[in-house]
Amino acid sequence: MKRASMLVLLVSLFVLFGGKTVKAGSSWAVIDADTGRLLMGSNENVQLPIASLTKIWTAFTMLESGVSLGETTMSPAAASAEGSSIYLEQGTIVGVESLLYGLMLRSGNDAAYALAEYAGGSVEGFVDLMNEKALYYGLNDTYFTNPSGLHDDQHLSTAYETALMMRYAMQNEKFREIASTPMYTFKLGETTYSWANKHRLVRSQDTAIAGKTGFTKAAGRTLVTYFEKDNKRVIVVTLNDGDDWNTHLSLAEKAFSTYRIETVSKKGTYAILPGVQGELKKPIQMLLKKGEAKEISHILQIPRGGDKESIGQWTVYFEREPVLSTEILLSR
Repeated sequence: MKRASMLVLLVSLFVLFGGKTVKAGSSWAVIDADTGRLLMGSNENVQLPIASLTKIWTAFTMLESGVSLGETTMSPAAASAEGSSIYLEQGTIVGVESLLYGLMLRSGNDAAYALAEYAGGSVEGFVDLMNEKALYYGLNDTYFTNPSGLHDDQHLSTAYETALMMRYAMQNEKFREIASTPMYTFKLGETTYSWANKHRLVRSQDTAIAGKTGFTKAAGRTLVTYFEKDNKRVIVVTLNDGDDWNTHLSLAEKAFSTYRIETVSKKGTYAILPGVQGELKKPIQMLLKKGEAKEISHILQIPRGGDKESIGQWTVYFEREPVLSTEILLSR
């Protein structure tokens, strides 16, 4: 009986995927980068520390804050920030854009605090902005206590919501440019800095478009990668995986081989109601695996009124959950 109980315990401590074991206290998620739909995962909704993957949201919050990408001065608090650093001294005047590269490529905690002070007026004020933005985007299992990802028992997210963070951030052109840069070089005074992206897949794999690394003792190794292949786009997140580089390549390839691009609505003109037509200017496509097409349904929202032309909303549902929405031009 004891041996049987021990076997059950051991089985519960490991998740097997494609011959790979992932430790307990870890999680992973793969989402469709175009729709945000979860494609595969394990413990993907369990709250865990995410370490420096936090900086995805720091950069996104900064870029969406409306403040200009001017210059700022490194404060004593920012220059002495604990953890990984880009080693800018107190009093250094530096461009905010360069700080964003230092944040995303080199995971500089000093850059995180300098950006927080610049965009939020204070670190605390900026963290409030991060949490407000998380709630706005529906990240209800995510909470930040700092802009860098240093460990705090309340500073948590999930693999799935971290993947969504990357999806939202990649829709910002400047973020996409920064997060996908293999090497950044700039001059500060007489000193030239060259920063290689710590995400080695972004530097070495054509399919790895962008990403972010992270590590603390409490979180273990954390990693997010935005992959693209054959016009398919997926985001992979692993939390507390010591073999994360190989895991990401394996999960991305599994997603690309399992899912195909399906047209769920063709472009063209549709008869909506008697006397009402709708024109879909582009086909609606999404990643589906074999047998999933039968779970697709559609709902069309039509505005009231007798205007000759108006805009409706065409929403695609998968298993009764909305996954994407697009406009349709209505004519009467």
